[in-house]
Order: sequence, then structure tokens, then C-alpha cells
Amino acid sequence: MTEHSRYGDEVGVVTVTYFSEDTIERFLDTLDKATEREVKVVIADNASVEGALEEVAKKRKNVQLLSIGENVGYGAGANRGAAELDDRYGWVVVVNPDLEWEPGSLDALLEVAERWPRGGAFGPLIHDLDGTVYPSARLLPSFGRGIGHAVFAKVWPGNPWTKQYRQETGTPVERVSGWLSGSCQLIRREAFDSVGGFDTRYFMYFEDVDLGDRLAKAGWLNVYAPSSSVMHVGGHSTSQASKKMLKAHHDSAYRYLADRHPGLVWKPVLAAAKLGLALRLKLETR
Repeated sequence: MTEHSRYGDEVGVVTVTYFSEDTIERFLDTLDKATEREVKVVIADNASVEGALEEVAKKRKNVQLLSIGENVGYGAGANRGAAELDDRYGWVVVVNPDLEWEPGSLDALLEVAERWPRGGAFGPLIHDLDGTVYPSARLLPSFGRGIGHAVFAKVWPGNPWTKQYRQETGTPVERVSGWLSGSCQLIRREAFDSVGGFDTRYFMYFEDVDLGDRLAKAGWLNVYAPSSSVMHVGGHSTSQASKKMLKAHHDSAYRYLADRHPGLVWKPVLAAAKLGLALRLKLETR
């Protein structure tokens, strides 16, 4: 907590659900072993099987269910969940419900945060089921890196633009990053509130990129903390609507670039980027 902060040092965990009944119990069970602290969990539910999450919340005294009643997207759901936490909660963990915590992993994130008083967001090492490390701490996209990555990532995975953007350079080390994966972040409440939380115009994807960029512009650091490790099962909430999700990804990518390149001089470049993204979407969904 920075000097003069009005927030306490309690930890609130916000997870945004969308038909996530099959993973939420495991998520909560592993969270119990991730920290020795008492944490409050807010389940911000965009959609679920009727009654399933009510049963989960009823069984656990530290869990609050916030039924949103419509799919407002990831960032908007996270904002609503965070708004349920009062000023005692100086830390907000925004995390996917299809993630499993390693023992002690949340406490390890909090230990890193103590070393970085200007750290606004902290991201753990994220690995898949098979142990593959996901590149969850990356540079901010630029037109050069972004276009190279977008064009070549599928056909030439080892291309230099993708490697640079994803920051896949040897052994993971604690460092400042451009942005951190939204699948699991410990966020300083003071920092989160200072930038207004997630930008709700991003329905899904790039809300974490945008947040990282705005935190940095406000003087906060995005810190990769691989001493903390979690496993992302992945894909549960989006597997039902992959074509729709791909379109959301491309729409968000364009919004991010357009937001950061205003004015007439950028119009032709943005038009070319829009066309390129549309062609990529057509190829990926054919």
C-alpha cells in the first residue's frame, strides 16, 4: 500500500463467470491453499445454469454471488465485481474461473508486491495442463510488432515479431512488463481505481492490454512475478462461441490501435489494419 492510501490491506478476489459451473469448485478449492489470508471472493456472473452458483456461494462463507443477468463482457463484469469490495480491500485479484492455484501462489504474489511500491499490477507465471509456460507478460503492441505478429504467428510461430512481442526469452524472471494477462492479475486497488478500472468498451480481449497501458501512463508498473505459479485450464467460457470470440478479438485489436492513433494522418494506416484484421478473421473462420 502506498503512503496516504485510503485502502486497507485485505484481499478481494473477483472472478467473472460465463457458464463456468464445471470449474468454479476446483478454482475455489485451490484458492484456499494459495493463501493463508482470509480473502473475500466475488463471483460476477454473466451467465450460468440456474441455481448452480447459488449453491456454491451458499456453501462457502467467504463467497458472494453477484448475478449480473446478462453477458456484459469480461472487463465490465470485473469492474462490477470490484465495486462490491469496500475500502478495506486494498488488493483486487481479477482472475478467470478456469484457473487452478498452486499452493502458496497468492501469498507469493503479495510478497512480490511488497518489493514494488509503485507496482500497480502483478502477474504470476501461468502454465497449461501439460506444463507449457504461457507468455503472459508481454510488450505493448505497436503497428510494427502487431502486424508482424498478426500476419506470421499462425504460419511461422518462431518469427521475430511474435517472439519479441510475447517476450519469450529464456528463463522467466521478475521484471517490469508492458502488460499482463487478464486471466490472473493481483491489482493494487489504488492503481485500479486511479484509471477507472477496465475500459468497458472492450467486450472481450485487449481489456488487459489496455489496462496495462493506462496503468503505465498513470505512473504505475506492471510486474511479472514468476515466483508465483498458477495453471490455466483454459477455454471453458469461450469454447461455445469460438467464431464470435474471434470476431471480438479482432474488433478489440482494432479499437486498441484506433484509440492510440487518433487524427487524420493515421486514417490510411488504420484502414489498412482494419482490412488486414478482416482478412485474418475470414481465414481463421472459414
